[in-house]
Amino acid sequence: MKIESIRSHVVRAPYRRPFAISSGTSPDLVSLVVEVRTGDGATGYGEASPMTAYTGETLDGLRAALAGHAAPALVGRDPRDLAGAHAAMDAAIRGQHLAKAALDLALHDLAGRAAGWPVHLLLGGRLRTPVPTAWVVGLGTPRQMTEEAAEYAARGFTHVKVKGGEDPDRDVALVHAVRAAVPDGVELSLDANEGYDPSTAARTVARLGEEGLDLVEQPLPRWDLAGMAALRGRGGPRVMADESLQSLHDAMEIVRRGAADVLNIKVLKVGGLHRARQIAALAEAAGLAVKIGSMPELGVATLAAAHLAAALPHATVPADLVGPLLVADEPLAPGAFTGAADTGRVELPGTPGLGHGLSELPGRP
Repeated sequence: MKIESIRSHVVRAPYRRPFAISSGTSPDLVSLVVEVRTGDGATGYGEASPMTAYTGETLDGLRAALAGHAAPALVGRDPRDLAGAHAAMDAAIRGQHLAKAALDLALHDLAGRAAGWPVHLLLGGRLRTPVPTAWVVGLGTPRQMTEEAAEYAARGFTHVKVKGGEDPDRDVALVHAVRAAVPDGVELSLDANEGYDPSTAARTVARLGEEGLDLVEQPLPRWDLAGMAALRGRGGPRVMADESLQSLHDAMEIVRRGAADVLNIKVLKVGGLHRARQIAALAEAAGLAVKIGSMPELGVATLAAAHLAAALPHATVPADLVGPLLVADEPLAPGAFTGAADTGRVELPGTPGLGHGLSELPGRP
């Protein structure tokens, strides 16, 4: 079995409401879907969603890195040799984790299909099904955000994450309102997306804890691990690293510095499922919980995240499997997410591969 060809196509889906974080707003969820085909006709599909306001990567840059470097490095290789594939891609181009992740997901999908196994079995098993997902509330007016959080908590979501980071006082008031609006058993987190000033973050996080916040995500700039460790040392809400975690080396440094209680492992951000598993193993050895995060992305990549969340014993913070639920019409794997918006749980497909049901590259004849 050898890789013969790799193709890609851009897929866009409008958000139901423009998705806003402290660094920018996106009206559409844009993904590059990748098809890897072998000489004997086997296929696998992957996906990467560049969110420029978050990672700095652009769609044009992703396509160039994939077509000009990462994809050619895989042609002629056995698609089941995942470690070899990553070594070849890393030799061809430094960084470019999203391009490598799209190919990594396609290789996992292809290997699962060829073996007749769902991807979670390739990742070690299935410890939880259905897979619980958090609901993620993008920036909006405090009233909009509170009402949305209450609505989805009432539907069955046991973890609600609200975006913040623009104004600490506003965030404290928002957490106060949301905590009052959701049941006591619902875990509440706030994602500041690096938005807090290091000189005042400790006071802000303490106030958030007093208002009932359970978890604060990336309150400080990605480089400020000393500040993250200091916040963690003060007690209060657990501290989760996101933007600070871009690679296995980052994870090792976060652990060494004691800079987080939870690691947010985003499959695309770290280069795919193969790299995500390495980071997860390090977190488990260090006694840290993990959350499987989202850029967000559409159905193919979200399914990959669901398989990983199902397989990891310490993925105890509900994953962010919401990309397909945030768009008006999920174009890649609509059947896989039926009912998830009403239950807060994603049913894990038992079909071979990722379980998306694609048989051809979307948008191509």
